[in-house]
Amino acid sequence: MALCVPEELTVKIVLEATDLRPLIETIVKETLRIIDEASRATGERIAYTEPEAAALLGIAPHVLRDRRLDGEVSASRCGRRILYKRSDLFRLLENNRITQR
Repeated sequence: MALCVPEELTVKIVLEATDLRPLIETIVKETLRIIDEASRATGERIAYTEPEAAALLGIAPHVLRDRRLDGEVSASRCGRRILYKRSDLFRLLENNRITQR
């Protein structure tokens, strides 16, 4: 059923991508926070080895290693193992977000 609305009562909203970007970024950050909290509540691991962390990110382990050596992501050494906290992996993703121009 179509509504008949007089033209003088219609409103046209024009938004540029730059107008929506702050709202979208806020929604994405909040969504990631909720996902992170939910995964912690379900017993997700707090740290991953370099190969595991790289697999979670969908990149090769040497790429993650290079990011660590360049100081782009924090990690901890436990014996001979390098471990990455989930929060550090999320931070790496957040800090490397690509925005459209």
